[in-house]
Amino acid sequence: MFDYLIVGAGFAGSVIAERLANEAGKKVLIIDTRNHIGGNAYDHYDNHGILVHKYGPHIFHTNSRPVFQYLSRFTDWRPYEHRVLASVDGQLLPIPINLNTVNKLYGLNLTSFEVEDFFAKLAEPMEYIRTSEDVVVSKVGRELYEKFFHNYTRKQWGIDPSELDKSVIARVPTRTNRDDRYFTDTYQAMPLHGYTRMFEKMLGHPNIKVMLNTDYREIENIIPYGEMIYTGPVDSYFNYCYGKLPYRSLEFKHETLNVPVHQVAPVVNYPNEHLYTRCTEFKYLTGQEHLKTSIVYEYPQAEGDPYYPVPRPENAEIYKKYKALADATPGVSFVGRLATYRYYNMDQVVAQALTTYTQIITKPVIELAGHLNDSVSNLSFNEVAAATAPLEVAVANGNGKSVSH
Repeated sequence: MFDYLIVGAGFAGSVIAERLANEAGKKVLIIDTRNHIGGNAYDHYDNHGILVHKYGPHIFHTNSRPVFQYLSRFTDWRPYEHRVLASVDGQLLPIPINLNTVNKLYGLNLTSFEVEDFFAKLAEPMEYIRTSEDVVVSKVGRELYEKFFHNYTRKQWGIDPSELDKSVIARVPTRTNRDDRYFTDTYQAMPLHGYTRMFEKMLGHPNIKVMLNTDYREIENIIPYGEMIYTGPVDSYFNYCYGKLPYRSLEFKHETLNVPVHQVAPVVNYPNEHLYTRCTEFKYLTGQEHLKTSIVYEYPQAEGDPYYPVPRPENAEIYKKYKALADATPGVSFVGRLATYRYYNMDQVVAQALTTYTQIITKPVIELAGHLNDSVSNLSFNEVAAATAPLEVAVANGNGKSVSH
Protein backbone atom coordinates (compact mmCIF):
# COMPACT_ATOMS: atom_id res chain seq x y z
CA MET A 1 0.00 0.00 0.00
CA PHE A 2 1.15 3.53 -0.75
CA ASP A 3 0.91 6.13 1.97
CA TYR A 4 0.23 8.86 -0.60
CA LEU A 5 -1.06 9.10 -4.14
CA ILE A 6 0.17 12.32 -5.74
CA VAL A 7 -1.61 13.54 -8.87
CA GLY A 8 0.75 15.56 -11.05
CA ALA A 9 4.54 15.37 -11.43
CA GLY A 10 5.26 19.09 -11.74
CA PHE A 11 6.87 21.25 -9.07
CA ALA A 12 4.07 20.94 -6.50
CA GLY A 13 3.71 17.18 -6.70
CA SER A 14 7.41 16.42 -7.05
CA VAL A 15 8.50 18.57 -4.10
CA ILE A 16 5.92 17.00 -1.78
CA ALA A 17 6.77 13.51 -3.06
CA GLU A 18 10.46 14.08 -2.35
CA ARG A 19 9.83 15.38 1.16
CA LEU A 20 7.39 12.59 2.05
CA ALA A 21 9.79 9.92 0.83
CA ASN A 22 13.12 11.34 1.89
CA GLU A 23 12.29 13.05 5.16
CA ALA A 24 9.15 11.27 6.39
CA GLY A 25 9.95 7.80 5.05
CA LYS A 26 6.58 7.49 3.31
CA LYS A 27 5.81 5.38 0.25
CA VAL A 28 4.55 7.51 -2.60
CA LEU A 29 3.00 6.90 -6.00
CA ILE A 30 3.14 9.96 -8.26
CA ILE A 31 1.23 9.89 -11.54
CA ASP A 32 0.83 12.19 -14.49
CA THR A 33 -1.27 12.18 -17.65
CA ARG A 34 1.70 13.39 -19.68
CA ASN A 35 4.56 11.18 -20.85
CA HIS A 36 7.15 13.02 -18.76
CA ILE A 37 7.83 14.44 -15.32
CA GLY A 38 8.46 18.12 -14.59
CA GLY A 39 5.10 19.58 -15.58
CA ASN A 40 5.39 22.71 -17.68
CA ALA A 41 9.05 23.11 -16.68
CA TYR A 42 9.98 19.96 -18.65
CA ASP A 43 12.96 20.37 -20.98
CA HIS A 44 14.54 17.94 -23.42
CA TYR A 45 17.03 17.73 -26.28
CA ASP A 46 15.38 18.24 -29.66
CA ASN A 47 16.26 16.28 -32.80
CA HIS A 48 19.28 18.53 -33.37
CA GLY A 49 20.66 18.05 -29.85
CA ILE A 50 19.63 21.44 -28.51
CA LEU A 51 18.13 21.67 -25.03
CA VAL A 52 14.69 23.30 -25.30
CA HIS A 53 11.79 24.04 -22.96
CA LYS A 54 8.79 22.26 -24.43
CA TYR A 55 6.24 24.61 -22.86
CA GLY A 56 8.00 27.91 -23.35
CA PRO A 57 10.77 29.62 -21.36
CA HIS A 58 10.96 28.88 -17.64
CA ILE A 59 13.28 31.33 -15.89
CA PHE A 60 14.03 30.60 -12.26
CA HIS A 61 14.19 33.55 -9.90
CA THR A 62 13.39 33.95 -6.21
CA ASN A 63 14.00 36.07 -3.16
CA SER A 64 13.55 33.03 -0.93
CA ARG A 65 16.80 31.60 0.35
CA PRO A 66 15.08 28.47 1.75
CA VAL A 67 13.51 27.71 -1.64
CA PHE A 68 16.79 28.21 -3.47
CA GLN A 69 18.67 26.08 -0.95
CA TYR A 70 16.08 23.32 -1.18
CA LEU A 71 16.28 23.08 -4.98
CA SER A 72 20.08 23.25 -4.79
CA ARG A 73 20.01 19.76 -3.32
CA PHE A 74 19.03 18.47 -6.75
CA THR A 75 20.91 20.70 -9.18
CA ASP A 76 23.91 22.90 -9.68
CA TRP A 77 23.11 26.30 -11.12
CA ARG A 78 24.14 28.45 -14.04
CA PRO A 79 23.97 32.18 -13.16
CA TYR A 80 21.50 33.84 -15.50
CA GLU A 81 19.81 37.24 -15.52
CA HIS A 82 16.91 37.41 -17.93
CA ARG A 83 16.57 40.26 -20.43
CA VAL A 84 13.70 41.00 -22.79
CA LEU A 85 13.33 43.39 -25.71
CA ALA A 86 10.08 44.62 -27.24
CA SER A 87 9.59 45.38 -30.92
CA VAL A 88 8.05 48.87 -30.93
CA ASP A 89 8.06 51.47 -33.70
CA GLY A 90 10.74 49.59 -35.63
CA GLN A 91 13.11 49.40 -32.68
CA LEU A 92 14.00 46.71 -30.15
CA LEU A 93 13.57 48.37 -26.77
CA PRO A 94 14.15 47.13 -23.21
CA ILE A 95 11.13 45.89 -21.29
CA PRO A 96 10.20 46.58 -18.47
CA ILE A 97 10.21 50.23 -19.48
CA ASN A 98 13.28 51.95 -18.06
CA LEU A 99 15.47 55.00 -18.70
CA ASN A 100 17.08 53.45 -21.79
CA THR A 101 13.65 52.54 -23.21
CA VAL A 102 12.46 56.14 -23.08
CA ASN A 103 15.71 57.64 -24.38
CA LYS A 104 15.88 55.26 -27.37
CA LEU A 105 12.19 55.52 -28.21
CA TYR A 106 12.06 59.32 -28.21
CA GLY A 107 15.69 60.14 -29.10
CA LEU A 108 16.26 61.82 -25.74
CA ASN A 109 19.13 61.92 -23.26
CA LEU A 110 17.26 62.08 -19.97
CA THR A 111 18.76 61.30 -16.58
CA SER A 112 17.06 59.19 -13.93
CA PHE A 113 15.75 62.33 -12.24
CA GLU A 114 14.48 63.78 -15.50
CA VAL A 115 12.71 60.58 -16.54
CA GLU A 116 10.70 60.68 -13.31
CA ASP A 117 9.34 64.08 -14.37
CA PHE A 118 8.80 62.72 -17.89
CA PHE A 119 6.63 59.86 -16.56
CA ALA A 120 4.80 62.23 -14.24
CA LYS A 121 3.81 64.48 -17.15
CA LEU A 122 2.49 61.52 -19.15
CA ALA A 123 0.74 59.78 -16.25
CA GLU A 124 -3.01 60.02 -15.75
CA PRO A 125 -3.54 59.81 -11.97
CA MET A 126 -6.59 57.84 -10.84
CA GLU A 127 -8.30 57.64 -7.49
CA TYR A 128 -9.06 53.94 -7.89
CA ILE A 129 -6.84 51.45 -9.75
CA ARG A 130 -9.11 48.59 -10.84
CA THR A 131 -7.89 47.23 -14.16
CA SER A 132 -4.65 46.40 -15.93
CA GLU A 133 -5.14 49.43 -18.14
CA ASP A 134 -5.44 51.65 -15.07
CA VAL A 135 -2.14 50.35 -13.68
CA VAL A 136 -0.07 51.37 -16.70
CA VAL A 137 -1.88 54.57 -17.68
CA SER A 138 -1.67 55.89 -14.12
CA LYS A 139 2.12 55.34 -14.11
CA VAL A 140 3.36 56.19 -17.61
CA GLY A 141 0.41 57.54 -19.56
CA ARG A 142 -1.64 56.33 -22.48
CA GLU A 143 0.95 56.60 -25.27
CA LEU A 144 3.44 54.18 -23.70
CA TYR A 145 0.53 51.98 -22.66
CA GLU A 146 -0.64 51.74 -26.27
CA LYS A 147 2.85 51.09 -27.64
CA PHE A 148 3.96 48.39 -25.16
CA PHE A 149 1.00 46.89 -23.35
CA HIS A 150 -2.43 47.26 -24.92
CA ASN A 151 -2.15 44.95 -27.93
CA TYR A 152 0.20 42.50 -26.20
CA THR A 153 -2.28 42.06 -23.37
CA ARG A 154 -5.20 41.67 -25.77
CA LYS A 155 -3.33 38.91 -27.60
CA GLN A 156 -2.23 37.20 -24.40
CA TRP A 157 -5.60 37.20 -22.67
CA GLY A 158 -8.14 37.57 -25.47
CA ILE A 159 -9.63 40.42 -23.42
CA ASP A 160 -9.05 44.16 -23.46
CA PRO A 161 -6.84 45.27 -20.54
CA SER A 162 -9.69 47.53 -19.40
CA GLU A 163 -11.56 44.33 -18.50
CA LEU A 164 -8.66 42.55 -16.75
CA ASP A 165 -7.86 42.68 -13.06
CA LYS A 166 -5.04 45.03 -12.07
CA SER A 167 -2.93 42.08 -10.85
CA VAL A 168 -2.12 41.01 -14.43
CA ILE A 169 0.10 43.97 -15.32
CA ALA A 170 1.02 44.98 -11.77
CA ARG A 171 3.71 42.29 -11.99
CA VAL A 172 5.60 44.34 -14.62
CA PRO A 173 7.45 47.31 -13.07
CA THR A 174 8.45 50.66 -14.56
CA ARG A 175 11.98 51.83 -13.74
CA THR A 176 13.70 55.20 -13.75
CA ASN A 177 17.21 53.73 -13.89
CA ARG A 178 19.01 51.72 -16.58
CA ASP A 179 18.41 48.31 -15.02
CA ASP A 180 17.31 46.21 -18.00
CA ARG A 181 16.95 42.91 -16.13
CA TYR A 182 13.47 41.48 -16.35
CA PHE A 183 13.67 40.30 -12.72
CA THR A 184 15.48 41.82 -9.75
CA ASP A 185 15.28 38.85 -7.37
CA THR A 186 18.24 37.96 -5.16
CA TYR A 187 18.61 34.51 -6.72
CA GLN A 188 18.50 34.27 -10.51
CA ALA A 189 19.82 31.12 -12.13
CA MET A 190 19.03 28.19 -14.39
CA PRO A 191 19.49 24.49 -13.50
CA LEU A 192 22.91 23.70 -14.90
CA HIS A 193 21.80 20.52 -16.68
CA GLY A 194 18.18 21.46 -17.16
CA TYR A 195 14.94 21.13 -15.24
CA THR A 196 14.26 17.51 -16.18
CA ARG A 197 17.58 16.38 -14.69
CA MET A 198 16.66 18.24 -11.50
CA PHE A 199 13.27 16.51 -11.33
CA GLU A 200 14.87 13.12 -11.95
CA LYS A 201 17.07 13.61 -8.89
CA MET A 202 14.14 14.89 -6.87
CA LEU A 203 12.08 11.79 -7.66
CA GLY A 204 14.98 9.32 -7.51
CA HIS A 205 14.20 8.03 -4.01
CA PRO A 206 13.36 4.27 -3.83
CA ASN A 207 10.14 5.08 -1.94
CA ILE A 208 8.83 7.02 -4.94
CA LYS A 209 7.22 5.22 -7.88
CA VAL A 210 6.19 7.07 -11.04
CA MET A 211 3.38 6.30 -13.47
CA LEU A 212 3.14 8.34 -16.67
CA ASN A 213 0.47 8.46 -19.40
CA THR A 214 -2.04 7.77 -16.63
CA ASP A 215 -5.18 9.50 -15.42
CA TYR A 216 -5.50 9.09 -11.65
CA ARG A 217 -9.16 8.07 -12.04
CA GLU A 218 -7.98 4.97 -13.89
CA ILE A 219 -6.08 3.67 -10.88
CA GLU A 220 -7.46 5.31 -7.73
CA ASN A 221 -9.77 2.36 -7.02
CA ILE A 222 -7.22 -0.24 -8.09
CA ILE A 223 -4.04 0.70 -6.27
CA PRO A 224 -4.44 1.11 -2.49
CA TYR A 225 -3.26 4.33 -0.88
CA GLY A 226 -3.81 6.39 2.24
CA GLU A 227 -4.17 10.05 1.27
CA MET A 228 -4.12 12.04 -1.96
CA ILE A 229 -2.24 15.17 -2.91
CA TYR A 230 -3.95 16.68 -5.93
CA THR A 231 -2.21 19.24 -8.18
CA GLY A 232 -4.53 19.06 -11.19
CA PRO A 233 -7.41 21.40 -12.12
CA VAL A 234 -9.72 21.79 -9.14
CA ASP A 235 -12.84 22.02 -11.33
CA SER A 236 -11.95 18.71 -12.99
CA TYR A 237 -11.62 16.98 -9.61
CA PHE A 238 -15.21 17.94 -8.80
CA ASN A 239 -16.47 17.03 -12.29
CA TYR A 240 -17.10 20.69 -13.22
CA CYS A 241 -20.14 20.80 -10.94
CA TYR A 242 -20.00 24.62 -10.83
CA GLY A 243 -18.84 24.99 -14.43
CA LYS A 244 -15.42 25.11 -16.03
CA LEU A 245 -12.89 27.62 -14.73
CA PRO A 246 -11.55 29.69 -17.65
CA TYR A 247 -7.88 29.54 -18.61
CA ARG A 248 -5.77 30.98 -21.36
CA SER A 249 -3.67 28.48 -23.23
CA LEU A 250 -0.71 28.65 -25.60
CA GLU A 251 0.36 26.97 -28.79
CA PHE A 252 4.14 26.59 -29.07
CA LYS A 253 5.79 26.49 -32.47
CA HIS A 254 9.38 25.26 -32.17
CA GLU A 255 11.94 25.75 -34.92
CA THR A 256 15.62 24.89 -35.26
CA LEU A 257 17.64 27.25 -37.45
CA ASN A 258 20.91 26.60 -39.22
CA VAL A 259 22.64 29.61 -37.62
CA PRO A 260 24.49 29.93 -34.30
CA VAL A 261 22.39 32.92 -33.13
CA HIS A 262 18.96 34.13 -34.26
CA GLN A 263 18.11 37.22 -32.20
CA VAL A 264 19.93 39.77 -30.04
CA ALA A 265 18.13 38.91 -26.78
CA PRO A 266 16.83 35.76 -25.08
CA VAL A 267 13.23 36.89 -25.60
CA VAL A 268 11.75 39.42 -28.00
CA ASN A 269 8.17 40.56 -27.40
CA TYR A 270 5.95 41.54 -30.31
CA PRO A 271 3.12 43.64 -28.86
CA ASN A 272 1.89 45.19 -32.11
CA GLU A 273 2.74 42.82 -34.95
CA HIS A 274 2.27 39.10 -35.62
CA LEU A 275 -0.21 36.72 -34.03
CA TYR A 276 2.44 35.44 -31.62
CA THR A 277 3.38 37.37 -28.51
CA ARG A 278 7.07 36.55 -28.22
CA CYS A 279 10.00 34.53 -29.53
CA THR A 280 12.49 32.80 -27.23
CA GLU A 281 15.96 31.56 -28.16
CA PHE A 282 16.89 28.78 -25.76
CA LYS A 283 20.69 28.84 -25.98
CA TYR A 284 20.70 32.16 -24.11
CA LEU A 285 18.88 30.45 -21.24
CA THR A 286 20.86 27.22 -21.15
CA GLY A 287 24.32 28.47 -22.11
CA GLN A 288 24.64 25.57 -24.54
CA GLU A 289 27.13 25.93 -27.38
CA HIS A 290 25.90 24.59 -30.71
CA LEU A 291 26.29 25.44 -34.40
CA LYS A 292 22.49 25.64 -34.70
CA THR A 293 19.91 27.38 -32.55
CA SER A 294 16.36 26.56 -31.46
CA ILE A 295 13.56 29.05 -30.94
CA VAL A 296 9.90 28.96 -30.00
CA TYR A 297 7.01 31.24 -30.92
CA GLU A 298 4.06 31.54 -28.52
CA TYR A 299 0.51 31.88 -29.85
CA PRO A 300 -2.09 32.55 -27.15
CA GLN A 301 -5.39 30.73 -27.54
CA ALA A 302 -8.60 30.05 -25.65
CA GLU A 303 -8.50 26.24 -25.83
CA GLY A 304 -5.76 23.79 -24.92
CA ASP A 305 -3.71 22.97 -21.85
CA PRO A 306 -4.56 25.31 -18.95
CA TYR A 307 -1.73 27.80 -18.34
CA TYR A 308 -3.06 31.10 -17.07
CA PRO A 309 -6.16 31.50 -14.84
CA VAL A 310 -8.22 34.41 -16.16
CA PRO A 311 -8.36 36.97 -13.31
CA ARG A 312 -11.89 38.33 -13.47
CA PRO A 313 -14.33 38.72 -10.55
CA GLU A 314 -16.84 36.21 -11.91
CA ASN A 315 -14.11 33.55 -12.18
CA ALA A 316 -12.98 34.23 -8.62
CA GLU A 317 -16.55 33.61 -7.47
CA ILE A 318 -16.66 30.24 -9.23
CA TYR A 319 -13.34 29.26 -7.67
CA LYS A 320 -14.61 30.16 -4.19
CA LYS A 321 -17.28 27.49 -4.58
CA TYR A 322 -14.71 24.89 -5.62
CA LYS A 323 -12.42 25.92 -2.76
CA ALA A 324 -15.23 25.35 -0.28
CA LEU A 325 -15.62 21.82 -1.67
CA ALA A 326 -11.87 21.25 -1.55
CA ASP A 327 -11.65 22.42 2.06
CA ALA A 328 -14.45 20.02 2.97
CA THR A 329 -12.87 17.00 1.24
CA PRO A 330 -11.10 14.80 3.79
CA GLY A 331 -7.84 13.10 2.95
CA VAL A 332 -7.08 15.25 -0.11
CA SER A 333 -4.69 18.21 -0.20
CA PHE A 334 -5.06 20.63 -3.11
CA VAL A 335 -1.73 22.22 -4.07
CA GLY A 336 -0.28 24.23 -6.97
CA ARG A 337 -1.47 26.52 -9.72
CA LEU A 338 -4.28 24.43 -11.13
CA ALA A 339 -5.59 23.14 -7.82
CA THR A 340 -5.79 26.64 -6.32
CA TYR A 341 -6.61 28.60 -9.53
CA ARG A 342 -3.71 30.99 -9.04
CA TYR A 343 -0.82 32.02 -11.27
CA TYR A 344 2.29 31.26 -9.24
CA ASN A 345 5.92 31.61 -10.20
CA MET A 346 7.94 28.42 -9.85
CA ASP A 347 9.48 29.47 -6.54
CA GLN A 348 6.04 30.25 -5.14
CA VAL A 349 4.83 26.77 -6.04
CA VAL A 350 7.88 25.25 -4.34
CA ALA A 351 7.25 27.35 -1.22
CA GLN A 352 3.59 26.36 -1.17
CA ALA A 353 4.51 22.69 -1.58
CA LEU A 354 7.02 22.81 1.28
CA THR A 355 4.45 24.47 3.52
CA THR A 356 1.80 21.92 2.56
CA TYR A 357 4.20 19.07 3.32
CA THR A 358 4.72 20.42 6.82
CA GLN A 359 0.97 20.71 7.32
CA ILE A 360 0.39 17.17 6.04
CA ILE A 361 3.05 15.54 8.15
CA THR A 362 2.01 17.27 11.38
CA LYS A 363 -1.77 16.74 11.18
CA PRO A 364 -3.51 13.77 12.79
CA VAL A 365 -3.55 10.57 10.74
CA ILE A 366 -6.80 10.13 8.81
CA GLU A 367 -8.12 6.64 8.21
CA LEU A 368 -9.23 6.33 4.61
CA ALA A 369 -10.33 2.76 4.25
CA GLY A 370 -12.50 3.79 1.33
CA HIS A 371 -9.40 4.04 -0.85
CA LEU A 372 -8.67 0.34 -0.41
CA ASN A 373 -10.19 -1.76 -3.14
CA ASP A 374 -10.97 -5.27 -1.84
CA SER A 375 -9.63 -6.92 -4.96
CA VAL A 376 -6.21 -5.33 -4.60
CA SER A 377 -5.94 -4.55 -0.91
CA ASN A 378 -3.35 -7.30 -0.52
CA LEU A 379 -1.03 -5.79 -3.13
CA SER A 380 2.30 -4.98 -1.59
CA PHE A 381 4.37 -1.89 -2.27
CA ASN A 382 6.94 -4.05 -4.04
CA GLU A 383 4.30 -5.62 -6.28
CA VAL A 384 3.04 -2.22 -7.38
CA ALA A 385 6.65 -1.06 -7.79
CA ALA A 386 7.30 -3.96 -10.13
CA ALA A 387 4.28 -3.02 -12.18
CA THR A 388 5.42 0.59 -12.52
CA ALA A 389 9.12 -0.15 -13.06
CA PRO A 390 8.96 0.07 -16.88
CA LEU A 391 7.36 3.49 -16.56
CA GLU A 392 10.27 4.77 -14.53
CA VAL A 393 12.46 4.37 -17.60
CA ALA A 394 10.23 6.89 -19.33
CA VAL A 395 11.13 9.43 -16.67
CA ALA A 396 14.72 9.39 -17.83
CA ASN A 397 13.77 9.14 -21.48
CA GLY A 398 10.55 11.10 -21.72
CA ASN A 399 11.22 12.12 -25.29
CA GLY A 400 12.49 8.75 -26.38
CA LYS A 401 16.07 9.95 -26.26
CA SER A 402 18.79 9.91 -23.66
CA VAL A 403 18.94 13.00 -21.49
CA SER A 404 22.53 12.44 -20.43
CA HIS A 405 24.90 15.35 -20.82
